[in-house]
Amino acid sequence: MEEIVVRVPSSNESSIDYQKKGAILKEIWREITFGVGLWGSLRPVIAAGLALIPFLFLGQHFNRKHRKAFDFTLLQIPLILTVILWVGLYLWSIFDAWREAATNVAS
Repeated sequence: MEEIVVRVPSSNESSIDYQKKGAILKEIWREITFGVGLWGSLRPVIAAGLALIPFLFLGQHFNRKHRKAFDFTLLQIPLILTVILWVGLYLWSIFDAWREAATNVAS
């Protein structure tokens, strides 16, 4: 017959194991960075921040979508005559840069 041993921790022993603390901190870090690391979680924010600079479409260049940035640059020339449409293109550029960066991180 096997002997069953029950161990009760004494008052001076820590009830939380250091390995469990490490696992908890690792899971918190993974939740903050969405599992793709710090750069992966900041990439969409940086792309949108660069896209906030008007006329240059740097968000698309940051996402390596140089053709799209060049097309937007050429497209803004006739839109300058109609300011409302230019603002729409500018706002779409910010959203598109964020979306492309988020898609790059996810894939």
